[in-house]
Amino acid sequence: MEDEVVLLDFWPSSFAMRVKIALGEKGIKYKCKQEDLFNKSPLLLEMNPIHKKIPVLIHNGKPISESLIILQYIDQVWNHKSPLFPSDPYQRSQALFWADYIDKKIYGIGRRVWMGKEDQEEAKEELMQCLKTLERELGDKLYFGVQSIGVVDVALVPFTTWFYSYETCGNFSIEAGCPKLVAWAKRCKENYRSVSEALPHPLQIYEYVMELKKRLGLV
Repeated sequence: MEDEVVLLDFWPSSFAMRVKIALGEKGIKYKCKQEDLFNKSPLLLEMNPIHKKIPVLIHNGKPISESLIILQYIDQVWNHKSPLFPSDPYQRSQALFWADYIDKKIYGIGRRVWMGKEDQEEAKEELMQCLKTLERELGDKLYFGVQSIGVVDVALVPFTTWFYSYETCGNFSIEAGCPKLVAWAKRCKENYRSVSEALPHPLQIYEYVMELKKRLGLV
């Protein structure tokens, strides 16, 4: 009997994009259900009653929440191809460290940049420092996973489709400060269909950001 895989999604969410990339890399067929985060569905509230957030992966009726936990689940359940996590325990711990670093930094700081409030300049500086830290970790490797994408690549690359919104709202250039990181993002999209299919066009994200700013009374 074929697995039933459902993703509760919200298309601009970088966290949900991670799951779509992972499922794409594994070749897993799934149904994608879009959520309205201003009017959450009974299914979302049932499947993730604690946080009430997307993404939620529902595998044969069982829900898994939080994107990094979902990535670990996907990698363990569908371990026939495209491993996302290193098999070596130390390398795995380091990959989890950087994925956790991305989780704790990029979304929150990026939100402060596009919202454009009084701390925007400080947020821009913090964002660039975080991205430069990640660029140093990448070094001269093709990918954070070295020869192919791994969990750190999957965790970070969805945020790159938000770069245009950060830059436009903040009036600065990420590529000027982090050229290797921007080149890495282009490489991921060009060489991995799972990435290019999961990431919306940056202009779509920017349109969403502008709509959200209006809704929040920021413009």
